[in-house]
Amino acid sequence: MTAASPPVVDVESLDSEGRGIARIDGKAVFVEGALPGERVSVEILKRKPSWELARATAVERAAPDRVAPRCPHFGVCGGCSLQHASVTLQVAAKQRTLEDALARIGRVSPSLLLPPVHGPSWGYRARARLSVRHVPKKGGVLVGFHERKSSYVADMRVCPVLPPSVSALLVPLRALVGSLSIRDRLPQIEVAVGVRDDTTGGEAVVLVLRVLEPPTGADEDALRRFADHHRVSLWLQPAGPTTAHPFHPPDPSLAYTLPDFDVVMPYSPTEFTQVNPAINTALVARAIALLDPGPGDRAADFFCGLGNFTLPIARRGASVTGIEGSDALVTRARENARRNGLDGRAGYAVANLFAATPESIEPLLPLDRVLIDPPREGAVELVKALPPAFDARAPRRIVYVSCNPATLARDASVLVHEHGYTLAAAGVVNMFPHTSHVESIALVTAADLA
Repeated sequence: MTAASPPVVDVESLDSEGRGIARIDGKAVFVEGALPGERVSVEILKRKPSWELARATAVERAAPDRVAPRCPHFGVCGGCSLQHASVTLQVAAKQRTLEDALARIGRVSPSLLLPPVHGPSWGYRARARLSVRHVPKKGGVLVGFHERKSSYVADMRVCPVLPPSVSALLVPLRALVGSLSIRDRLPQIEVAVGVRDDTTGGEAVVLVLRVLEPPTGADEDALRRFADHHRVSLWLQPAGPTTAHPFHPPDPSLAYTLPDFDVVMPYSPTEFTQVNPAINTALVARAIALLDPGPGDRAADFFCGLGNFTLPIARRGASVTGIEGSDALVTRARENARRNGLDGRAGYAVANLFAATPESIEPLLPLDRVLIDPPREGAVELVKALPPAFDARAPRRIVYVSCNPATLARDASVLVHEHGYTLAAAGVVNMFPHTSHVESIALVTAADLA
């Protein structure tokens, strides 16, 4: 008896996780590794009453947007899911995901679809958290991202989405950790790449080693040699992120820049900054253009972090208050305002914005401009707490930067359907090329500006 032939399906579109969507007898099939317009043979991985999960095993008819993955580890490493698709297709799929979420969840449609914000597709990832495992059966220490759908660390030797200087360190880091007495007690290396905050302005590479035991004297010697040879800064982190501290060299120097606004932003490698510096530069420029702050305006920057949007708003002449839930980030933000000579126009406060109420927002009013840049959970309590558009104290423009289209759509629905605003514009920002992650930006205006 011969085995049944594998199913062959025609792929219609991509889902929000970058999988092809096809149908077998009317049932939705999500196909890993398949692109719209393709006919592929599939292996069924999981069956549910209303859908199936499958993997493409052979491409019978390839889409024009199929490209050869650049990374030799693609398909095993879980860091990227879309290297087989052209960047054009990736961005178009993300745009559809955003439009879909706005229509389906928010019941809103933007008056204007903004052109996507593009940037470098390779070597862009200036922030990364690499896992470390000592696996004698695989020849020693592994350093890299997890394998797809697995807690195992991928056997990586290069990574094209990391800056070349960091990709080149993957193999040397394996050897370094393998030489340490604490190789079984070093589970993670956090990477931060920026510029040196000094007169040289060259590249700064910081590696934060999570150490569950203190390194021995011999370990410390090995770490210093590594840092000197590869011209990187090594930090040690014995417990939570606040315990991270410079090890060698002892004087830290790490920053990023926003040249359009003459802003330099020093930061600690464990503090949140955007993964893609080039895209962040473009994102800030677009956000400020949409927000259009100017002298005499009163503005608020909610979830302000270390001042990524606050300081450019202040540079345009507005008086702005940055609000953030982290004391440490607010402290850093104040330092950055002073560093850039903007502390006269940029003030900061610590507050839990997930518990915002009209009463907690009242002291900030009236507001002309508001920028909201929340985490994935969104900002529904905050947007509910803002005054409705007809209130004379309410902002005329709200720019919402989002890393989750679903929560953006939910919050836009509140602003439009409950507060009387107009969704004037929305578009995607390709912050994470070759992944299904969708970053987006939206402009909400009061009716008199729509």
